[in-house]
Amino acid sequence: MNPARLNEDLENAWEVLAEPIQTVMRRYAIEEPYEKLKELTRGHAMTKDTLQTFITKLEIPEHAKEELLALTPHSYIGNAVAQAKRI
Repeated sequence: MNPARLNEDLENAWEVLAEPIQTVMRRYAIEEPYEKLKELTRGHAMTKDTLQTFITKLEIPEHAKEELLALTPHSYIGNAVAQAKRI
């Protein structure tokens, strides 16, 4: 295991946050969340700044924006805890 390489890979994988962003967009009835994220992410390098700019422009409550802005590829684990408990 190479922790430095894992950290580097995660730091370069901001697109993994498309899942929670899309989920929140659906929660607040944003039209075509998949398509909007697809347009943002396909064929483009995703960076922290790119995603944070996208999030700040969403028409969702401020607390939801704050939660999304706090996520990083290092911290986002989706529903891994619930899945592990089921095993």
